[in-house]
Amino acid sequence: MLKSVLKRVVSRKRGDPSAIPGEDGRYYSYDRTVQWLRDYAGELGRSAYLGYPRMVHLETLATCNAACTFCPYPTLDRQGTRMPDDLIEKIINDLTAVPRELQFTIAPYKVSEPFLDVRLFDILDLVRAKLPNALIYLSSNVAALTEKKMDELARHTNIAILTLSINSDDPEEYEAVMKIPYDRTLARLVALHERALAGKYPFPIRISRVTAGRGSDQSFMDWAQAHFPAFRSLIYPRNDWIGTAVTPGAHDIVPDAPCHRWFDLSIMATGEVAMCCMDGKGEYPKGDVRTQHVLEIYNQPHLIELRKTLISRQQAGDPCNRCTYVSW
Repeated sequence: MLKSVLKRVVSRKRGDPSAIPGEDGRYYSYDRTVQWLRDYAGELGRSAYLGYPRMVHLETLATCNAACTFCPYPTLDRQGTRMPDDLIEKIINDLTAVPRELQFTIAPYKVSEPFLDVRLFDILDLVRAKLPNALIYLSSNVAALTEKKMDELARHTNIAILTLSINSDDPEEYEAVMKIPYDRTLARLVALHERALAGKYPFPIRISRVTAGRGSDQSFMDWAQAHFPAFRSLIYPRNDWIGTAVTPGAHDIVPDAPCHRWFDLSIMATGEVAMCCMDGKGEYPKGDVRTQHVLEIYNQPHLIELRKTLISRQQAGDPCNRCTYVSW
């Protein structure tokens, strides 16, 4: 059963086309997506993830070279905060308490660009040495991914997926959304694709966009498939980060369902643990890894209660009862 749960971390249900973009580029009905949330949270609640996180976001450096219009990064108080080396080691040591037979995911970023941290590959080496049951999930805007870093990536066999956040194939739209030069990003995207075509990477690479409407989404996917066939393309739904980065197109209804993000930990560069990935500013901290064990934070009684009862978000209390996050 655990294998089934893990498989669904990177592979999701198919559904009828409608309003919610899915990771395969199709659109699904809102109701069907909410039902998926119920089903997936139920699977997690019946698994060992009840007591151990299925994903850990670890923001080692709260810095990004973009200023995307749909992201809270430009307004973060913790911009530039660098997590100390000894705290990173402490968190990884805490996570050795996760049973070796239970696979989980570490994402070495939160509201940040992971390739801006010069320690990234050393951190990945430490994870591989200490946590053989941990897979790495990376997401990057590519602009910070130099050719030296592209070559270094090839030796990391514990990477599960690399997602490239591009958001538009139109230079004017791209620079308006991302606030970084299009030509530099495109050149680095081409260089990475050449390496992928040559079989350099033992992991899949995806090229992504936050939805801006079906027509432009399809145009983006057509462009990605034509120019970067070695990469899978996908579209992310828009979300409002619990009201801190409201953008047109984000849903404004709190779903009548539990949340699979109750089975995650989202550690900020300060050491505080945010409520979830959507708590971008860390306004609802639920612990601090500087003074607490990672699993002590995860297994607080009220958090266990959420994962056991899988109550609807509408009745789950603040901030979950205000969160409109709908995604796979």
